[in-house]
Amino acid sequence: MAEHGIRVRLDELLLERGMTLTELSHRVEITVVNLSILKNGHAKAIRFSTLSRLCEALGCQPGDLLAYEQVAQETPDPAG
Repeated sequence: MAEHGIRVRLDELLLERGMTLTELSHRVEITVVNLSILKNGHAKAIRFSTLSRLCEALGCQPGDLLAYEQVAQETPDPAG
């Protein structure tokens, strides 16, 4: 999971729909490379227009595609 706590569930949605990343790329007109960056949690941002196209192609809501998981905070070592 990324440092920001947002997990992209693209792999799960593709599997559920029997769709490949390449097929999704053609449907939403986004390169496979950019979808891979998003899928692997390396994207720093996503445009609402891109999110809308993904939701339309996958038949889902934004909350189906993105999930928040609390990031564990590092605790300082009292021993120093």
